[in-house]
Amino acid sequence: MAFLGVPPILTNIPEWCRVMARTINGVMQGKTNNTGTVTLTASSATTTVTEASNRIGEETVILFMPTTANAATEFGAGSMYVSSRSVANNTFTITHANNAQVDRTFYYVLVG
Repeated sequence: MAFLGVPPILTNIPEWCRVMARTINGVMQGKTNNTGTVTLTASSATTTVTEASNRIGEETVILFMPTTANAATEFGAGSMYVSSRSVANNTFTITHANNAQVDRTFYYVLVG
């Protein structure tokens, strides 16, 4: 499903209302366009994620859900954290254990 943004008021008010209704219904169904996936970089202590423009803000909260056993172990160890984020570059950096595992994959949600 394509994510619809909130359009400016169109000259065709009935069409604008239909677009707004589809957008609002999508949000109510969890289609909020603020999720992603990341696999931690193997043999490195950091992983940098680049997002689309305007998705990272100064107060954006980034939440993770592990999707593999090795990701769950990394997450449960308590040593993985967001060490920096850049609004200008639309990036955030995750600091984590440096090991050779290639399957430490997470879903994430950006809030705020």
